[in-house]
Amino acid sequence: MEDSRQTKGKAINLRRLMFRLPAAFSSMLRSKTASLSDSSRMRKETVSLGWNEAAARTVINDIEEQLRRNTSSRPMPAGEEYSAEDLRLAETIAEETRVAGASNISRTAAYLACYQACPELHWAFLAHMVSRNAGWNMTDLHSSRIADVVDAEEKRLTYRFLERSNALIFQDAYPQLRLYMKSRELGASRFHLLPYFHVSGFMRPFWERFWIDRGSALLTVGLIINEQNYIEKRVVRHPYFQKHVTGKMNFRLLSLAGLNQVVFPLSEQAEDEAAGGEARRLAGRTVSDFGSLPARIALGKSLYAMLMGYRAVRSGAERFAASVPHSGSRADYWPELFTANLEEALTAKVQGSELLEQETLPPGQRLYSPKLLSAWGDTAYEPISREDWLKDTRALDGISAPKAPFLCDISRSHRNGILETALVHDAVEDR
Repeated sequence: MEDSRQTKGKAINLRRLMFRLPAAFSSMLRSKTASLSDSSRMRKETVSLGWNEAAARTVINDIEEQLRRNTSSRPMPAGEEYSAEDLRLAETIAEETRVAGASNISRTAAYLACYQACPELHWAFLAHMVSRNAGWNMTDLHSSRIADVVDAEEKRLTYRFLERSNALIFQDAYPQLRLYMKSRELGASRFHLLPYFHVSGFMRPFWERFWIDRGSALLTVGLIINEQNYIEKRVVRHPYFQKHVTGKMNFRLLSLAGLNQVVFPLSEQAEDEAAGGEARRLAGRTVSDFGSLPARIALGKSLYAMLMGYRAVRSGAERFAASVPHSGSRADYWPELFTANLEEALTAKVQGSELLEQETLPPGQRLYSPKLLSAWGDTAYEPISREDWLKDTRALDGISAPKAPFLCDISRSHRNGILETALVHDAVEDR
């Protein structure tokens, strides 16, 4: 009798979900059409990234020479090969990296501080915005849309995957940024210290060229390629994470929740400039194949060209970053839909219907998106392999001028992703 009631209940709930789908599909279709005109406003004024093809060719030649001599795979210099002054500087930066790398919150703030001090470090601002997305993805695991859909162990493992990627990129890249900043203060290059931090030989030609001409675009592309290669075997292709995270069906569900979207919120002033204040504006892209290294590099270059190449996106994102501290809650950028306060969150089991019926949600009925440190806290470092990833010329394929995407407004698409996971949540809750 109990099984019969459960079967009947599931059938009823499935019919409820099916009744909601036409309205959801209609909403998504309208959004795709509207995104064309929304994107055109963002593309209105472009800014040159200053790509230097001759400088790129010089860097490529230097890396090819490294590979011919096999210098990229040589052991890193021992500490005694550095001067006492070099060691003091390196140890200071190492301690700064340890402190700033405590959590996604501190890492994200550290990237922004680098960019604000040295605006020529375009990658630092890109990293700041992408790191915000990493924090939002981490807290999604405890959000009202996901908490009841994925079991506790899968959430913990997915968090470790996201945290590990975020932490490793910071550990590798932040010392590079600080070395440049210290070099600028001292008036002399200190890039011979890159091996102290186990930075790949791939990066030294980029930094040496940047020291000469301050070519932000070439350095940014170099860092994008370097960091994605840095996490490729250590995280993305690591057998542990492939078995327990990326190979799981629920990882696809989490992608619908926002893991496959990178969003750049724009401040209200930029919204007025780019969209006439019609709705909250989000620039961004959808990740099509996270498991593919070339696809991640191409995505990074596209995000960079959009963030720094479209004036409305750049100015809007800069205003947002300066005015809204990163907490990890999606309420940071969309308070009309999300809240970090559980007591003010939507308590109804059915969330999709609310989102279908209203463009925004009133106080007391918003989706729960907690702050990161209350959801997860800090995570201790684990041992990290130190070998240089640079083995052959395949890494050179990505050294080319970044191109900004035609479709760059993701506001409606992002809301549709929220709606999709809310509908899945409703189907699970109704069982």
